[in-house]
Amino acid sequence: MTAAVLTPGLSDAGRRLLWTWARLLAGAALLGFLVWQLGTGALLDGLRAVNLPAVLAALGIGLLTTVFSAARWVLIARRLGLRLPLGEAVSAYYRALFLNVALPGGVLGDVHRAVRHGRDEGNLGRGVRAVVLERTGGQVVLIAAGIAVLTTQPALVPAQAREFITALGIGLVPVALGLLAVAPVVARRWADSGSKWQRGVAATVADVRTGLLSARTWPGVVTLSAVALAGHLTLFLVATRVAGTEAPITELLPIFLLALLAMGLPINVGGWGPREGVTALSFGAAGLGAAQGLTVAVVYGLLSAVASLPGAGVLVLGRSAKRAQAVPERLGEPVEHGASLGRGGQ
Repeated sequence: MTAAVLTPGLSDAGRRLLWTWARLLAGAALLGFLVWQLGTGALLDGLRAVNLPAVLAALGIGLLTTVFSAARWVLIARRLGLRLPLGEAVSAYYRALFLNVALPGGVLGDVHRAVRHGRDEGNLGRGVRAVVLERTGGQVVLIAAGIAVLTTQPALVPAQAREFITALGIGLVPVALGLLAVAPVVARRWADSGSKWQRGVAATVADVRTGLLSARTWPGVVTLSAVALAGHLTLFLVATRVAGTEAPITELLPIFLLALLAMGLPINVGGWGPREGVTALSFGAAGLGAAQGLTVAVVYGLLSAVASLPGAGVLVLGRSAKRAQAVPERLGEPVEHGASLGRGGQ
């Protein structure tokens, strides 16, 4: 059942707005339910636990994950024929991370990054696809890591999560294989179609093959994504230790992966919601305490926000540069106007 069927009286813009608010309310409701069930103490413990060493660790780990994620974006963008220096990519990635944390929905920073780069390069569609492929590459590696942990150490994963991931894997594998087989055939037929959306599908398939699946791209994407994932897992370990949990990493790793997977669900408030729910549930199932799981998730959320703070500096510097550039232009307008009058009188 589509959104159009569910909301027949709304325009497309109205449906998008309704869906956005529904997602935000769902994330907020989940957070509220967790606090109601586990008490405010778990939340406050997380807020009080963050200290200076943890902040410095978050900034350092955040630099690592951001640089490697930005390098993944550079690799894909260049394979698609777009110009993207690594320095610009790192700045844009930091800005996107900060906006993802500061704005509701958790993805608006990536939208801004995609649109801005596409417009700068004169190819909005390809710029957007480059970011989508970059994010997809990271998610694929995360999912693969989760499945690997589930397969090799199933006892470490809570039963509910194990059943969910198994069902997800069983469902996604044939779908992915089917798409890989059918998409190239459909793309060739639609490449010269008179339909704009069919040509768009054909262009997307071509970009996926070039920017993500080609032998010149995917090894680098996998390597860069694996390093970035290791950084996120390390930050989760820091959050766990800061929150006072001393469980071994072998017991915590599946929980970290499940929490990171939950962050990809489109029902969150700046990344908050599903992550806290899954972490609390997993900690409870592992005998570590659901309330302690919520505390760990809160600490991780705060440290993630700290890691994105350089993006605020990128935003401020970018606006200052624009204002500095605009002032000479405004001052020059009367001069040019006067000069033109003088030339006109000669």
